[in-house]
Amino acid sequence: MNIKLYVIGNKFDKFCYEGIKEYEKRLSRYGKFKMEEFKNPEQMIKKLSVKTYKIGITNAKDVYSSEQLAGKIDTLGTTGKSDITFILGITSFEFDETISIIPMDVDLGLHALVLTEQIYRGYRILQNEPYHK
Repeated sequence: MNIKLYVIGNKFDKFCYEGIKEYEKRLSRYGKFKMEEFKNPEQMIKKLSVKTYKIGITNAKDVYSSEQLAGKIDTLGTTGKSDITFILGITSFEFDETISIIPMDVDLGLHALVLTEQIYRGYRILQNEPYHK
């Protein structure tokens, strides 16, 4: 599985980068994960692969649970969509689908950190592994 997180917006706090880096390291045992930041949507569009499944992250009221996100990753992988890009920080774009993981407005960096943690948690769920050490 090849998962990317594309973030459009300003840089965020150091602790968010450190947390994302930690989860990126943990995710390496399940597949490839990489976060990239872009100043504007045009930069992201140039980098976006046509074969990737694009999931927009919103703050909608219908929030995905950890189990639902795990199921979504599993379903995409088993249907041949093993290249997934989560896109955060833009709402006016043609996504393959949109999901929400947090119903509130939070800092962009914190949102990216929570999403990365949830992707990791999703893999732990799929592998029937305990989440907490």
